[in-house]
Amino acid sequence: MVENYVLLVAGFALLILGAEALVHGAVAVATRLRVSPLLIGVTVVAYGTSTPELLVSVNASLSGNFGIAVGNVVGSNIFNILFILGLTSLITPINASVRAVGRDGLFALAAAGLFIWVVQRSQAVPAVGFNEGVLFLSVLLAMILFTYGQERGRVEASDDASRFAKSEVLTHSPLIDLGLIAVGFGLLIVGADMLVHSSVAIARANGVSEAVIGLTVVAAGTSLPELVTSVVAALRRKPDIALGNIVGSNIYNILAILGVASLINPVQVDREIIRVDMWVMLAATVALFLPMLVGRRMGRSYGLFLLLGYGAYLAYLFHNAGVIHLPMLGR
Repeated sequence: MVENYVLLVAGFALLILGAEALVHGAVAVATRLRVSPLLIGVTVVAYGTSTPELLVSVNASLSGNFGIAVGNVVGSNIFNILFILGLTSLITPINASVRAVGRDGLFALAAAGLFIWVVQRSQAVPAVGFNEGVLFLSVLLAMILFTYGQERGRVEASDDASRFAKSEVLTHSPLIDLGLIAVGFGLLIVGADMLVHSSVAIARANGVSEAVIGLTVVAAGTSLPELVTSVVAALRRKPDIALGNIVGSNIYNILAILGVASLINPVQVDREIIRVDMWVMLAATVALFLPMLVGRRMGRSYGLFLLLGYGAYLAYLFHNAGVIHLPMLGR
């Protein structure tokens, strides 16, 4: 049991190093290509940090562990918005631009809605099959092309971005930037793999079910790259990358991960996820739009609101699993 805790700490350390390398290299590449950091956050960073989710869900689907495969995706999307975006907003308030939330937030909402529509229309056994997988991947490709068309040529005009461009881009070879991205991806994958395996072992040793593991331990474990990357981006005063990373990851989690997994093997969806968790995911996605109504700013109070929401969701899950007892929810 002790070795599992050692792997847990080692995995987290690798995630921190990988996230720093990935953010540093990605922002430099964005500036070189005269592409806005938001586009890099929504695509390169978001998809790179979602690689652990892809590996876990595909492997779980192949082994028939559908609770982990789908719970990982749904739980990660909930964790990304309520916990990661909440924590990031506490560190550095984020300006919720129409460009970031109005377009990419709508894409995330459309992805969540498409997933719900697919599983709701399934008959005897709710599942995402081959045809739905092709649809998911086609929609993702269309979103990427549309985003690239809008973001191409946009460069951050702030003094901070200008200083970054001069100090980081013009003083070393582009190969170094690409190398940092590659190393960052590698460290994220290895670190997430170590962390997830150790977390699952610890959870199972304490009698937690597969469904709860997928929605909590595995979801949070595979989302730690997004967590660390967003926090690092926030500390480096790159909120566009932090926000783009979260929104892009949520789009990728549904359309790419479930899309690829379903091409390999039809992915069955647990009825408990259909009854509760996918609606929590939808509500969390809608929460992205709330700052647009009150000043277009995700401030610290909003971050606290999101974190409290995630705490309430975890309390419900563990109460429902019998791990804890909350008198107000009954037995």
